[in-house]
Amino acid sequence: MSVIEIQAKMQIPDSKPVSVVINAPEAGFRPEKWAMVLAHGAGNDMNHSMLANLAEGLAAQGHLVMRFNFPYREEGKKRPDGQKTLEKAWIAAFKYLKNHPHFRPQNMIAAGKSMGGRVASQLQASGAIDPKRMIFYGFPLHAPGKKDEPRSSHFKDINVPTLFFAGTRDSLCDLDALQKNLVQLPLEPALEIVEGGDHSFKLPKNADRDKQSVQDELLEKTIAWLDRPIG
Repeated sequence: MSVIEIQAKMQIPDSKPVSVVINAPEAGFRPEKWAMVLAHGAGNDMNHSMLANLAEGLAAQGHLVMRFNFPYREEGKKRPDGQKTLEKAWIAAFKYLKNHPHFRPQNMIAAGKSMGGRVASQLQASGAIDPKRMIFYGFPLHAPGKKDEPRSSHFKDINVPTLFFAGTRDSLCDLDALQKNLVQLPLEPALEIVEGGDHSFKLPKNADRDKQSVQDELLEKTIAWLDRPIG
């Protein structure tokens, strides 16, 4: 299925407008399909190749995906915004797509890479956004070397189906620690493991597969999970 790309600007309270890009099926988006807001991580922006691959691949399957920049990346800065600004941007993005006059989606999903996913998880747990499902591409569970200090106190309040992708070499998400903390979630989560992947799913130089094959794996497993009835 052919895909179209729509570029726009989105207003955020107490901040300058930020860029957004929406990937949609050219033949038209059916409101009953999934509409995903996909947020970037701390060290990249909405044009990260993994996010672009996911957005284009999902749109080719009939879904709708919107990516956006947090204010600091829109301004070309490297240091992330404070928590309140990150939250305002996420809430604005979720409302922007949910209330889009052209698409009017019925089934919203919140997803993100690292920091983008963490902020979304906290907002869902507090009731600030109401997606029907959530996906985390490399959840930043703990600081490097501090797997015994997980940032998971809000997991118990995440009350929607979730999918976690984790690399076996992720310094911010020890796999054993993640599995121990996932039991806090009220609904049993799905966990997909990328062998040899680091926090960005980058493989060792001697790996027998390339970057594109990993990104395609993330896409294929995301599509399979979205197509699976839950509940």
